[in-house]
Amino acid sequence: MLAADPTQKRAATSIPARAGIGLKPEYMQDLMNSPPDVGWFEVHAENYMGAGGAPHRFLEWVRERYPLSVHGVGLSIGGAGRLDKAHLRRLSALVDRYEPGLFSEHLAWSTHDGAYLNDLLPLPYTAATLAHVAAHVSEVQDALGRQILIENPSTYLAFEASAMAETEFLSELSKRTGSGLLLDLNNVYVSAENHGFDADAYIRAFPVEYVREMHLAGYFETEDSLGGRLLIDAHDSPVRDAVWALYGFAFRRTSAVPTLIEWDNDIPPLAKLVEQAAKAEALTMVQERGAHATRR
Repeated sequence: MLAADPTQKRAATSIPARAGIGLKPEYMQDLMNSPPDVGWFEVHAENYMGAGGAPHRFLEWVRERYPLSVHGVGLSIGGAGRLDKAHLRRLSALVDRYEPGLFSEHLAWSTHDGAYLNDLLPLPYTAATLAHVAAHVSEVQDALGRQILIENPSTYLAFEASAMAETEFLSELSKRTGSGLLLDLNNVYVSAENHGFDADAYIRAFPVEYVREMHLAGYFETEDSLGGRLLIDAHDSPVRDAVWALYGFAFRRTSAVPTLIEWDNDIPPLAKLVEQAAKAEALTMVQERGAHATRR
């Protein structure tokens, strides 16, 4: 049984501008035997909404040693109905308990008439949608007593009703609510390839002044019903070369922010994930040296 060390002070709350990895129960023994040199860990909020038990003992052990970020997947920020008050109360209790440096959610919806769907579904980018999502974001921030980050989605279809670009929508959302943004570069690349737009142009248009975190992940490649190339944001493989390249391009615009390596399916050995985090940190060091040389 894991127990907190009474002599161990809890790690700093703030998330350093380093690479972090997702915390998985499969890593418990390896982490206890040899805690890795990573900047921070992230957990999905919905996996820790119970009152106690082994998951919380493990998470508390990790939280004593590392900064923590919490990533939500169930708030349905873009849902047509009201936010689930019970879910929001559980989330608030979790945030109070672990004092994460960051909390983030998706620009998506996943509920309808009280039923939870197993997908994060896209939104039409209209003035009405913006007002609705902004109200939900403000409600969450008020409940948690903190800024939250909103993540750009990976999408597989587009709405004809959209009246503004996704980057414009996110910019206006942050201006209205004071929320930050989570720039997921795998989502950018997946959406760009699926819809035929330029990923670099998307990054150039992105409101980087609001970016507080970035995500990197692997995608799955398949075909759509017409035989065309289709990318899926699968989080089941190493970060692809094209996404690493996009990360370098984005970093030159955002400067140093915390970066997460996401790998949620076909879980690799811990050492593989730590290796990916080290690669992200090495790339940021190269970019920082280049920026410093340019300034000189």
